[in-house]
Amino acid sequence: MPKKPYEDTRLAKFISQRIMELRPRKSQTEIAIEAGFLSRNMLSMLKSGASKLPLDRVPSLAKALDCDPAYLLRLTLEQIEGDTAAEALMDIMGTAVTENEKAWLHEIRAASDNTNPRMTARSRASIRAIFGK
Repeated sequence: MPKKPYEDTRLAKFISQRIMELRPRKSQTEIAIEAGFLSRNMLSMLKSGASKLPLDRVPSLAKALDCDPAYLLRLTLEQIEGDTAAEALMDIMGTAVTENEKAWLHEIRAASDNTNPRMTARSRASIRAIFGK
C-alpha cells in the first residue's frame, strides 16, 4: 500500500486524536460541517494524511475541533511547507502563542512579580523537568 504524502505529519496525528477525544460530544460528520467542509470525507483525508489542510480552513477547523487556532496554524504550516520553512515563517511573522502558552507566561510573570526574569540553566532545567525532558 503506497504511503500517503502527509501521513506522518503532526497535523494528521493531531486531527485524528482530537476527533477521537471529541467523539463523546460530536461526530466526525458534525465536526466537518462545523468546519465548513463541503465533503464530509475531507476529515478522513486529513486524518489519513491523504490531503493537506488549506490555510483558509484553519480558523473554522480549530473552532470545530475546540483547539487553539495558533497551534493548529503552526501544525498546518509544518505540513504545508516543512519544518524549516514553517520556522522561517514564524521568525518573520512572529511566533504564534497559544492560549495555553499565554497562561504559562501569565504565571511566570506573577511568580516573578513582573521582574522580567532571564532564562538560566536552572530555570530551563526546571521547566524541562516538568515535561520529563
